[in-house]
Amino acid sequence: MSPEKMVTMANQIATFFASQPGDDGPERIAAHINDFWEPRMRRQLLDYLETNGTGLHDLVRAALPHIARPSETA
Repeated sequence: MSPEKMVTMANQIATFFASQPGDDGPERIAAHINDFWEPRMRRQLLDYLETNGTGLHDLVRAALPHIARPSETA
């Protein structure tokens, strides 16, 4: 997937959870990504976050520690 598309998708998730009550947005974003993004999409997002993360919503950045890194074989 293109980095632009990935950033758009992640930011849409963050925008939704930012509108929800509570301060557990990062955990809920990570749970959504862990549940619904296939391993290679998660790996791409994590690699992007760790290298620069340009354009990503702050809540996506805050979700980083909670996103499960898939194994290299997945």
